[in-house]
Amino acid sequence: MEEHRIAVISDTHGILRPEAVAVLKTCEVILHAGDFDNEGIWKDLKEIGPVYAVRGNVDKDWADDFPEELPYEREFSLYGFRIYMIHNRKQARKDLSGIDMVVFGHSHEYEENKKGEVTYLNPGSCGQKRFHLPLTMMVLTFYPENHQFRTEKIDCNPAVPDVSAEKASPKPFGGFFGKKKSMPSAGKMNKLIQKIIKEVDAGKSVEEIAKKNHLDMELTEQICRIYVTHPGVDVDGVMDRMERKGL
Repeated sequence: MEEHRIAVISDTHGILRPEAVAVLKTCEVILHAGDFDNEGIWKDLKEIGPVYAVRGNVDKDWADDFPEELPYEREFSLYGFRIYMIHNRKQARKDLSGIDMVVFGHSHEYEENKKGEVTYLNPGSCGQKRFHLPLTMMVLTFYPENHQFRTEKIDCNPAVPDVSAEKASPKPFGGFFGKKKSMPSAGKMNKLIQKIIKEVDAGKSVEEIAKKNHLDMELTEQICRIYVTHPGVDVDGVMDRMERKGL
């Protein structure tokens, strides 16, 4: 039976890990759901194979030079399957009639679910590590003859820990919440930052915010500083900057 392997990745954020490259080279086509971070990653992927991609929220500047190849959303057919791509699922268009699957990213969390006739696929992130989330990508295998496909979750965590990254951020993120508290999910962290932003806008001090939310002063101060020093930044922007700083 005819079959085709498709690599699905997202949120590389300036890093193309060898674990991911090894898998990419076994696939015929690469789908990237945005947040390359820079043009170099995009060019490196194109040297491996054909790339269908959309731009993410951190690709606003350099991707402007390639509006046709890196749109904010795109729809195309691949081996008989109709695919719609967008970085942030919340920004997807409402009319998805005729679409087999929606490929997206942004949350850094692996996801596959079905709503009606549409399958939603998020490969997670195989680039910068965000909080406690694992590094993952996805491989799709298409079977055009009977119009079926299967998904495979790929672990991209390095076999050897990144010692340099550990040295750059010696204090584990979970330490900000106390030893007995587990690390929050990306969703919970998003809600926490939203809450902190509202309290900053209400004129509350860092000390008041930290005490009310049972947070370490260092974490609270970092979030507040990012928000105050980057006018117009939203929750995603705060999380992106925290990620880049290795927090």
